[in-house]
Amino acid sequence: MDTLANIHPGEILLEEFLKPMRISAYRLSKDTEIPQTRISMILKGRRRITADTALRLSSYFGTTAKFWLGLQDDYDIEEVSKGKSNLFKRIKSKTHQNSGE
Repeated sequence: MDTLANIHPGEILLEEFLKPMRISAYRLSKDTEIPQTRISMILKGRRRITADTALRLSSYFGTTAKFWLGLQDDYDIEEVSKGKSNLFKRIKSKTHQNSGE
């Protein structure tokens, strides 16, 4: 079964917010006081969205910080899951083991 590509929040920021609203990374940086290098790294998928950045983006775009952090958490969980799937399969769930141990 084919799986969908894991989408970094920076791609969502670019494709769903900046491009449709015709906002440049430079303008976003100036308006939110987020360093331009941080914005650039987020857009390239090379940097995480932190709580501070999420709060600034939520104020600017009228979203919530939890929206941005949720995107980041979903991305991070998927990335870790892909890299350690065999490890997670070996871990036995306590809820499915005998309670007498």
